[in-house]
This record gives sequence, C-alpha cells and structure tokens, in this order.
Amino acid sequence: GRRTLLLKGLPATSTVEENAAAGVSVYTFNVTVSPLSSEGVAILPTIVNSNPLTEAFEIKSKGDLEYRVVTTGNPVLDYETMPKSFDLQIFVEDTTGRTDLKVLTVRVTDKNEHPVFRGNMAIQTVTIYVLEGTPPGCIYQVDAADPENAELKYSLFPESVPFLVLKSGAIFSTKKFDYEKDQHRYFLNITVTDPDGLNSTKTLNINIININDEIPYFTTKQRIYRIPEEQSLGTVVANMTAKDPDDDDSPSRLFYSIQSSVRYFSINPLTGVLQVTGRIDRDALPLQLHPNISVIVRVEDSPSGDHASEMEITIIIDDINDNPPECNPSAFRKEANENTTAGTSLLDLRNYCKDIDVDPSNNRFNFTGLSGFGSNNFALESTVSGRLVVTESIDLENPAHPGVEVYSLTVTVQDIAYIVYIYIRIKPVNEFFPVFSNLSYEFNVPEITKVGSSIGRVNARDKDWPPSVITYSIVAGGGTRDYTNIFWISPTKGDVKILARLDYETTQKHILTVQASDQEKIATASVTVNVLEVNDEEPVCSPNFYSFQIPVSLAVGTNINGFRIECQDRDSDPRSFRYFINEGNVNNHFTFSPRAGSNTSRLILASRFNYESGLDTNWIYRLRVYITDDNLLSARDKATHLIKTGTVTLSIRVIPNPTTVIPTMPVFTVVTKRENLYSESAWYVPFVITLGSLLLLGLLGYLGFLLATWVRTSCPLAGKADGAPLIHFTFCLSSQTMTKLNTVFDGEARDPVTGKMYEFNTRSGARRWKKSGEPLQPAPTVQVTSSATDNGGQGTHRAEAPSKKEPSGKKKELMAETKPDAKSWAGQSETPEQDGLRLQKKKEESEERGLSSPAPQSRY
Repeated sequence: GRRTLLLKGLPATSTVEENAAAGVSVYTFNVTVSPLSSEGVAILPTIVNSNPLTEAFEIKSKGDLEYRVVTTGNPVLDYETMPKSFDLQIFVEDTTGRTDLKVLTVRVTDKNEHPVFRGNMAIQTVTIYVLEGTPPGCIYQVDAADPENAELKYSLFPESVPFLVLKSGAIFSTKKFDYEKDQHRYFLNITVTDPDGLNSTKTLNINIININDEIPYFTTKQRIYRIPEEQSLGTVVANMTAKDPDDDDSPSRLFYSIQSSVRYFSINPLTGVLQVTGRIDRDALPLQLHPNISVIVRVEDSPSGDHASEMEITIIIDDINDNPPECNPSAFRKEANENTTAGTSLLDLRNYCKDIDVDPSNNRFNFTGLSGFGSNNFALESTVSGRLVVTESIDLENPAHPGVEVYSLTVTVQDIAYIVYIYIRIKPVNEFFPVFSNLSYEFNVPEITKVGSSIGRVNARDKDWPPSVITYSIVAGGGTRDYTNIFWISPTKGDVKILARLDYETTQKHILTVQASDQEKIATASVTVNVLEVNDEEPVCSPNFYSFQIPVSLAVGTNINGFRIECQDRDSDPRSFRYFINEGNVNNHFTFSPRAGSNTSRLILASRFNYESGLDTNWIYRLRVYITDDNLLSARDKATHLIKTGTVTLSIRVIPNPTTVIPTMPVFTVVTKRENLYSESAWYVPFVITLGSLLLLGLLGYLGFLLATWVRTSCPLAGKADGAPLIHFTFCLSSQTMTKLNTVFDGEARDPVTGKMYEFNTRSGARRWKKSGEPLQPAPTVQVTSSATDNGGQGTHRAEAPSKKEPSGKKKELMAETKPDAKSWAGQSETPEQDGLRLQKKKEESEERGLSSPAPQSRY
C-alpha cells in the first residue's frame, strides 16, 4: 500500500506568463489517500525544494483534497532577467505514514512589455536650456530601451514645434531662435514605441535663454526743447527714455551719457533726466549769436557700451528781459547860449543809451520823469526819442530868471518789457467739525491681554476739502489708583492700546472719553472697555509654610498635629480647589483630606513608618504641596481654560522611639605625623644643630651637677635606696594628634510606651534617656588627646582640655574615650600641668608649621 501514488496529476509541466501578479494559478492537482487513513492528509502538499531556488510559488488548497500551485509575487517573474524554467519538488504525507514526492516543471513564458526610458528622463522632467542665436543642431539624446531588445521608434508631439527627433532618439532644433520674436518655452512629449505598439511617453521642457544681442533704442520722440535763459541749476530740461529689447518687459538697466561737449547740461546716467548744470546767458557770446544748443545723448545697455544708440536733440534758449537799459556816459555836460530859442534840441539820449537784451521785445525802453531844479525850462520831446529840448528862452539878465548857470536834471530810463502775472489763490476755510463713525464704542478685553496689545480702533472724519489731518487723544477716564491712564491711543490711526495689566477683580469696566481734533475743531466719543474675567489669580493658602514634629509610632489616619490648610482664590469658587503633594512624599506616607472640593483640608498620615526593615530611611520630610483651582472644570475645559497653582511647603520631622535601633557610622582616627626635611645643599643646618646640641648638653650637664650637689646637701642618703634617677630626659621624636567629637543631643521627646523623656540627635538618630534636671547640650564638645613616645614605643600620660561652656559636673560623661595611660620612661607619670604645657607647646608648633588634622566623626 505504501507504493500507491498520493499526488494525482504529477509529475507534470506547466507554464506561467512573466510579470504575473500574486495569486495567479499555475497548476492544479489532487491528493488521494488510503481508505485506511481516516484522518486524511498529515502533511499538506509542500514545495520542499526547487531548482533553481525560488520563493515565487506556493501551494494553496481548493478543498476536497484538491490543491493548486500559485505565484507569490515575491519575486515577480521576469523572463529577461530570471531563469526560464523551475522544477518544483512537491511532498505530501497521509496519516498512515504514506508519502509521495513529485516534480512540477513550471516554464516562464515571455510577455511583450512597455519600453522604458533610462537616465534622467526615467526619474524626472528634463529641462533643456538653449541660447538664442544658437544654430540648428542636436540639443538632447533620449535614452530608452525595450525589455525584449526590440527596435524602438521615437516620435514627437506637437509636430508644429521647431524640433524633430531622429530614429536614434536624438532631438534636433530646426531653426535659430530669436528670444525677442519667438516663443520662450516649449513642452515636447517624446514617445517611444516598440514593434507591437506598446509605448511610453515623457515630457521634455525646452527654455530659450535670452542673450544681450539687441541694441537699445530711444522711446522719446521729441527732438526740440525750448527753455528760457538764466534757469537755476538742477532745472529739468528733458526726460530721455529708452528701451532694450533684451529686457523682456522687465525694468531696463540702461546707462545714459552726453557725447557732445556741452558745459550747460548734464544727464543722470541711470534715469536719463537732462538737467541744467551751468549758467545760460542768452545775451552773452556764443549764445548771443547762436541760441540753439545741440546735445547728443547716448544710451548703452552696459557700462562697457557693447550695444548703444545715439540721439541728437536741440535746445533753444529764449531771451528774457533780465537786463536794465544803460547809458554811457551817465553824466552829460552841454553848453547852450542864453538866447537859445525855444524848441532847440540840446541832447539826444537815444544815441547814448541801450538795452543788451537780444530779443527786441525785451530791449525796448523809454525816457520819463524829467525833474530837478529848473526842470520847467526843459522838456523831453517824446518818451521814445529821449531828445531834450528847450521850452523857453533863458535870459540871464531877465529878473524872472535868477542868475543860475547850472541846472541839474534827472531823467528816468524805463524798461517797458516787464510782464505782470496775477495769480488768485482760493484759501481754504475750516468749516466742519470732525465726526466719529460711531457715537460710542465698546471693546471686550480679557484681563490677561498682553501689555501693548491693540484692543480696538476709533475713526473720525470731516467734510472739509482737502481732508483735514485728524489727531486722536484720550481726555478723560481710564485711570486707576496706580496709573493715571492705563490706555493709549495712536494719535494718527486711532488704535487703542493698553499700557498696564488689566485686573477684573479690581475694575470690571473702564469708560474713556476720546477726542478727535483737526487743529481747530474737536469732537468726542465714549469708549467703554469691558474687562473679561480670566482665571489669572493663584490660590493663596494659609499657612504657606509650616514645620512640626511627629512620633514614629503615629497611628494611620491621624490628622497630623491638627494641621489644617485654608485657601482662597480671588477668581475661583471655594469648591474648585484640588490638593496634591508633588515633592518629598517618600513612600506616600502623607495625604490630604479632602483632596478636592473644599477650600480647607487636613494633613493625614496615610501609611505607617517602617524604619526597622529599611523601607524608610528619611527622618525629615519636606513636602511640596500644590493647590490647583481646576476641580470644577471638565476634562475638555481643563485643556482650554487657564489653570493656576498655589504652593505650600511643609517640613515634618519624625521623632524615633527610644527602642528604635539606629545604625551608627564607624569611627576613624586621623593620625598626623610631622617630620623635618632638609635639603642636602643646606650644609649649615647639621652644623648649627650639632653645635646647638653640644651647648645644650653642656648646660644640662652643668645644671644636673648643681642639682645633684643640692640634693646631697639637702636630702638624706636614704633617698638613694629607691634606685630611681633624680633627673629624667625625654626626647620627643614624633607626635600624634587625635580628635573626636562627642554626640550632641539637640532634641527631646516622650516615649509613648513608658512615658519617659529621652534625648536624640536630629542628624544621626542617636538617643539616650534624659536625666532629670539635665539641660540640652548647646554645642558639641571637642577633646584633644596627645601622647609622646620614645624609640621604645612607651608613652606618657594623657592631658584633657574640656570646653569652658560645659557644666563641670558632666565633663566625664561628655569626654570621648582615649588610649590607656602609659608609664613614663622612668616609671613615673608626668604631672597634669607638665602634660598640659607640652600639649599646648605642640599645638603651637603645629599651627606654626601649618599642619592640621581633620576632625574625625564621632562614635556612638
């Protein structure tokens, strides 16, 4: 039975088209099972191997032991780049243990695919720039390929453009472009087609680039200009304009200049404005003879002058009546006989006077105003001729004529070419009052609006023409206790701004009087500023700082020391408060009740302290309590409304029970060793020490001899039976200094079990039972113990220096332990006075040498 075939329809050969999507059926087969196999298939048909290896196929069940091989789409089959055939080994096993392995050969068939572009055109729209004036030729090479390596055909759309594409994909221009006449941009659709008609299309963008190849030309048509003489410097004569075709409707960047040698005019090189730069006198040479001035104006499109145009203009200088008539000489002496008959001409002034103005209309003048002593004897024949004649005979002997020989006359020569121009100007009169657009204004402003913000605008106009300039000002209202005016108005625009922070809790409404003035007439309007309430006040709680002590055995749920907090908020409901401890609540021992909904709350012990297991290590808790005013806000309102927070600081010290075990810090002793080090180069040091030692030994020996002589004469001989020397010498080779700090008990409490009082140290937790009548220690006591040893290691007795502030009855209890006393070198101890002197001496030496030892920590 094991030789019975399970895979029905295999082995077989099937085909699939390249680029098939996932799930395309390749082949269908059945699985037959033995009648003894009640459970059916144990291992479903599986592709256990393929040649070559691939994951492009998988087996799917169709139901009733029918299966099909389908594509997975990963990878996608490609006839051109992948193997053309795959041998798939399919394995199956039923529940009786029968197996079968068959091969399905799948052949990949070719499918005609669209040609593809390569290079830049495959990933983007290619832009090509062609300079104008470029001769026709190749401008781009299209790169495309067919997956089946078939020959491709290129085409171009639209066909009306001046471009063509060759069979090779090369794109050529067919004309020489002129930027000023031709189109500036072309969009070409390049299509590549395979023999079966499949195609792909890409767009090619061709831009024609402008170059400077055109000559600028003048747009000013006027060629003749006329100006009067004696024009002031800077007077505009003409405004020359030109255009460059290369500018493509953009502002021209042209340069103007004057080519002819002219001392009267200059031209602005950038604007082309021709101005007067020298005095123009029409009555002087050369303008007296030639009043026309020719000016050659040149325009260039660059400072180098690559392309330029020139234009000649003529400026005619008109004469004005700017010169008075003059006579030469100005004084005449004439003789006349006394019998000269009336009507005789004495002087013809016309022959001696002239006006240098060139224009005849400006050089006309007449003679008037004959005056002077005896002028009644003479007269002017006419105002034009200026001929002076005798009106009557002058007879020197005639008594009617006194004996006067000389007459002084004056004649006014007057130029009549003046023109009087009368101009009548209508002076405007301010007739109308300013009128506001509204009789009153109302602005609603939140109280947290930033200082300097604009809150509204007023506007006023009047009917005067031309329109009057209106200025705005605040003349009343808007003041507070701290500020004269917390509002400001723009004098020209009417914008109202705030100068100080608004406070709804202080003032809910401000009424301003705004004035509009046109310098003569004024108008006023009322401006009401409504201050809108915003939650900008923080909760203020009392007390905001509190410090107290609690025993370690305080029961859970107890109101700690009866502490109660009370909060107020100027702009929030008393029920809006919420309390939470943000910092310092280690192990959450403390809480508030109630936590929200009230302006008062109590501090509650939430959980007991546990120092024995090491869970709690802090004896001092500094709680940072936050009080917010958002309890009555919904979740959505909390995200949009302003929320303020107040803070309260609580300091809680936990007092340990006397039976509580407090870990102590290990003690250590700092030993400082002093040595004298000398440099080898200091040769004089050992010499001085040796000489001093010899002198000291001699002196000590002499003193010892005197002391021994005195003892023998003063003391009995029995004193020698003790065998102890009378004189002892001690050499101190090294010194040790040890410093210890006594425990300071700066707190006291009552044991809740025994009711007895005990003292404790707030830093280390050390404690002891308090003795009746014993005060607290105000400060730590320092004990210094010094010992001197010789080469044999033996030391002298110790000396103690208690603090003066300690009570005399407690010196022994507060003194730190020291090393056991040692016998002296001679077997006798030194006196306390000697020991104290030696200790003081060593302390001074240590201070002089700058040696000090840090104080060690105390041991309890």
